[in-house]
Amino acid sequence: MSSGLFALLDDVALIAKTAAASADDIAAAAAKASAKSLGVVVDDAAVTPKYVVGFPAERELPIIRRIAKGSLKNKLFFILPAALILSQLAPWAITPLLVLGGLFLCFEGAEKVIEMVWHQNDADTTTARKSEEQTISGAIRTDFILSAEIMTLALSTVENETFGTRAATLLVVAFIVTFAVYGAVALIVKADDFGLHLLAKYKTGALANFGRGIIRAMPYFLSALSFVGTLAMLWVGGGILIHAAEHYAWHMPEEMMHAVQHLVQGTYPLAGLFEWLAGAAFSGLIGLVVGSVVVLVMSPFHRADHS
Repeated sequence: MSSGLFALLDDVALIAKTAAASADDIAAAAAKASAKSLGVVVDDAAVTPKYVVGFPAERELPIIRRIAKGSLKNKLFFILPAALILSQLAPWAITPLLVLGGLFLCFEGAEKVIEMVWHQNDADTTTARKSEEQTISGAIRTDFILSAEIMTLALSTVENETFGTRAATLLVVAFIVTFAVYGAVALIVKADDFGLHLLAKYKTGALANFGRGIIRAMPYFLSALSFVGTLAMLWVGGGILIHAAEHYAWHMPEEMMHAVQHLVQGTYPLAGLFEWLAGAAFSGLIGLVVGSVVVLVMSPFHRADHS
């Protein structure tokens, strides 16, 4: 009797230990997948605030909430099942899809750089303001592309894991990324209102000055966030293409990146950071070059869309 009880307890302990190990594996995989898709996440957070420009302050959070719900629906009901089916039936297709996503990122990043250089980003000012429903629908459509890239990147980090681990990891990433992006966006778009609240309530003093500082800083912060998002797109997109080339046995891009990193190697403080920055800069340069070519190829179609 007692031996049977101890055996049962041993089984329960083994099950609990296995479950804990699985949870650790899923958490580690989700963290790795989220980090790998960081560039797309930053771009998503940088792009989304523009959708509430021109709407009354009381409509900003409801609009963001509806976009966030649409984003989560995109990930859970469409992208996640498709990704799991793909990983189970056609795992060979993951790398080509990553390449397509990388090319899209390079295209978007290069297009933004070209607009910054040539100041051709004034088209939005001449466009009639869209209704709230049109704005939300457009934002959710754009999010679908970004979410597909995020989930494909996440899938590529766990493609050799079991089906259950892949499913759980993608599920965790879907929730983490959605809440991180749209939570950050909500804070960003309401920051100036918070500054105005402090200024109106305290009039003078440290808190009033803090509120005034928030109001003055937000335009610069949004510009900086957009710039960082552009760099992140180029870095992530270029990195995807470099690793895809290595996957298909074209080693030169990866070897060139390692050669650039070797130039800054050393035992000085922050050597690891500078080595990473060198690799990221090389990936970003590759992304910019490839993206510029894609912009050039797509420009006739782009002009046709706007004619």
